[in-house]
Amino acid sequence: MQKFLFYLFLFCTSNVLSAQDSNINPTLISQFKNNADDFLGYDSFGYSYQIKNNVFSKTKGNEIFEYKNVSLGKITKVDLQNPLKMVLFYEDFNSVILLDNQLNKMTEINFSQNPTPIVVDAIGMSTQNQLWIYNALNQQIGLFDYLKNEYKTVSIPLIETIKHYQTDFNTFNWIDKNNNWFSCDIFGKITAFGKTADFDKIEIINSTQYIFNKDNILYFKGFNKSNSDVISEIKILEKTFDNFYYKDQILSIFTATDISNYKIVTP
Repeated sequence: MQKFLFYLFLFCTSNVLSAQDSNINPTLISQFKNNADDFLGYDSFGYSYQIKNNVFSKTKGNEIFEYKNVSLGKITKVDLQNPLKMVLFYEDFNSVILLDNQLNKMTEINFSQNPTPIVVDAIGMSTQNQLWIYNALNQQIGLFDYLKNEYKTVSIPLIETIKHYQTDFNTFNWIDKNNNWFSCDIFGKITAFGKTADFDKIEIINSTQYIFNKDNILYFKGFNKSNSDVISEIKILEKTFDNFYYKDQILSIFTATDISNYKIVTP
């Protein structure tokens, strides 16, 4: 019995140490005041993007570019993948604005006027002058060529409601209301990645890694050096925060008053 208790103690102790070792302790590299309603992130040229009073802006030092369109209502979604061609989605008017790098309007698309009926629930930049579209009318993912004004469906109808979506040029990722994670490529091939952890907000890094928060605690999910599946708490200074953004090992934490940038090295 004593030997059993001894081994049980060792097992529990090793688990506690393992859990502690799995924590990620990022390094705070900068912090500055935030007066935006929504801070959207950075591009590779060092510009920051934000929304204040429904005005979309791009800033770096003394450079400031702004775009507003009061006739289309509230900005619902911004896609910054291509800083030379940005996507602003106005859900209330089922419309999209494409902007150049100085926030001049390049194209305006009203999907309600399209020959093929489209009600956009999700959108993002894709390849070859195309936009990813999730059409609420048929519950399918499609591609819209904004130069030819042509739309094609690429996926089968989705069964469950989308809880979160995220796009890159080649894939449309989504997580449904049951936390099942899928992706669809431009040819319509759907890949299932299993269930994610429950989350309040999530940001997908790649097909095996993501960062998420739950109850104001931030986590990284991925694999450690021994190729074991792990979820690690990210130990930031902020006790509460409104949003976060991750790119190229820089984790940005947004509160109502500040933006903190951390250097983060994941397992």
